[in-house]
This record gives sequence, C-alpha cells and structure tokens, in this order.
Amino acid sequence: MDNLGSIMPWNADHYPVAMRHLSTPARRKAIEIANALLAEGMDEGRAIRIAIAKAKEWAAHHGLPVHDDAWDGTRDA
Repeated sequence: MDNLGSIMPWNADHYPVAMRHLSTPARRKAIEIANALLAEGMDEGRAIRIAIAKAKEWAAHHGLPVHDDAWDGTRDA
C-alpha cells in the first residue's frame, strides 16, 4: 500500500461501502479509526473490519445509535 502520509482516504462523503448502514456518529468514528489504522500500515480490509467493530462498541457505550434508520437488520454492516 502507498505511504498515506497526512492524506486521509475516507471522509463523511467518501467511505467504504461496508460502513453505509452505520449511524452518522458511528460512521464518523469508524472512518476516524480506519484512517488511523491505515496510517499505521494496516491492510485496508482488516482496518475496515476493525474500525466498524470498534465504532459499534463506541456508539453503544455512549448511548448512540449503531445503525442508521434505513438498516433493516438483515445484514450487519
């Protein structure tokens, strides 16, 4: 993977498809975590999975919704 330097590949408008059903606060946290993991050199797929799991934990711990209103529960993002 290329050296990311200070470039953050994901943001509120451009993020991995796997994060689409997270609530806005959980998605923002997942993006933050994934970008940090990528900056440390982690593989993109693994960074995404870890970021989503940690963001879900973070949201639940803070009493925030984990998924958006459109999520029907048939497939966990």
